[in-house]
Amino acid sequence: MKISLIAHDKKKESIIEFAKSYQHILEKHELFATGTTGKRISEATRLPVHRFQSGPMGGDQQIGAKIAEDSMDLVIFFRDPLTAQPHEPDISALMRLCDVHQIPLVTNLAGAEIMIRALEANFFAWRDLVKEDTE
Repeated sequence: MKISLIAHDKKKESIIEFAKSYQHILEKHELFATGTTGKRISEATRLPVHRFQSGPMGGDQQIGAKIAEDSMDLVIFFRDPLTAQPHEPDISALMRLCDVHQIPLVTNLAGAEIMIRALEANFFAWRDLVKEDTE
């Protein structure tokens, strides 16, 4: 599966700890991330991570393009709900694309914990069925 990992500045430590805790699951998948988040996850875990631009520089939009192309399966986005983000329109667009294209999106640690366990249990088989129906 192709998984995007994104985190606002105040949530970067949390997503790094999450990636370290679930490295044994994440290593079985293709990982993508926005700039600094991807660099820090890769340094902390040695997992290969395809890095896009930072969020404010277009990384959210790059991930959105992957979603629109049906080239992304899951988005884990640790958002900071207490800090205004200058690129909020890009974040909203990314979330909208997840809804339009039926891509699971979690925005906090609690949701990520549930989603990673679902991934481990192979509860994402429905994605393969949807892809088969469109081929």
